[in-house]
Amino acid sequence: MRFLSCCFYAAVFGLISTTVGHTADWGLKEGAPGLKSAGSLAFGPDGILFVGDSKNATIFALATGDTQGDRANVRLKLDGLNKQVATLLGTTVENITVNDLATNPLTGAVFLSISNGKGAEATPAIVRVSEANKLTEISLKKIPFQKVVLPDAPEDKEVTVNGRTRNARMDSITDLAYAEGKVFASGLAAGASPSSVHQIPFPFAEGLTGTSVEIFHGAHGKVESTSAIRTFVPMNINGQPSLLAGFICTPLVRFPISDLKPAEKTRGTTVAELGNRNQPLDMIAYRKDGKDFLLLSNSARGVMKISTENIARNEGITTAVPGTAGQAYETIKELQGVVQLDQLNEDNVVVIVQSADGSQDLRTVPLP
Repeated sequence: MRFLSCCFYAAVFGLISTTVGHTADWGLKEGAPGLKSAGSLAFGPDGILFVGDSKNATIFALATGDTQGDRANVRLKLDGLNKQVATLLGTTVENITVNDLATNPLTGAVFLSISNGKGAEATPAIVRVSEANKLTEISLKKIPFQKVVLPDAPEDKEVTVNGRTRNARMDSITDLAYAEGKVFASGLAAGASPSSVHQIPFPFAEGLTGTSVEIFHGAHGKVESTSAIRTFVPMNINGQPSLLAGFICTPLVRFPISDLKPAEKTRGTTVAELGNRNQPLDMIAYRKDGKDFLLLSNSARGVMKISTENIARNEGITTAVPGTAGQAYETIKELQGVVQLDQLNEDNVVVIVQSADGSQDLRTVPLP
């Protein structure tokens, strides 16, 4: 969902590399990537798009060729986004699921990951929305690409535990970010403590086992390591490169990057409880009026603007919390129905707004 390079050591998303190189410089070779699913997205250098394929437990790097533009002047407005995507792909709107949205920091163009169809029959697609609000499908048959397979992913099979049947493989990649030459990926791994974070240098290196992460979940009053991070952002906290991660029901947790060692286990610091019976959907970090904030969309409580003030001194939640606690936040009433978001430029964010009837619109709105 996010691109951070030199800005990884700044407080939030800010300075962006605008160097335009060649895909050969990154080891990409033309061919058919062979995606089985398309979920989480994040941009890397030179218009390279990282795509999480949970079905394959694989991260793909795709050369989009999208390298020329001016994101500062982009303003997007597209009514009936999912209907227009369905028309582009030759199907019906009922078959379309928009899984993620990422803005290209070089151009301001928006890229969407799509599932076309239902269940095991769904096929992946990547769709570009230009600065002129025009839709184009990105070829997945012939494109420069590179890939890395997660070596510790769960088996691709349904398992019933405590009366619930699920396929953990489909959560092997739940979010992506690129920062300081690495792809960070959250998700589930095999094993008794499956919640994990991978750090993968780009160009890709094989065989890198993830870090098992655990948290104190205030709403549940206990330590947990079985729920995957749903969305996260890399962020500098008091000079320490860190991840801020959102979990279901809804803890916000700080992980220093230095603690995320391959094949080891670490416990994060729960800096906020944002209310139970809720799932975080998407999150960005940004600066406004000299202060740093998080903007978090979620399934039940609207879009939250979360203060990061004193977050480095937040010692963490270690006892049961009946409601909310930790970092202060406000709900942005003007952003009702937002299911996906990404930062477009210093002043604006791109959002997908979903209506009660399932219709989705793409909008550019000012950062609150």
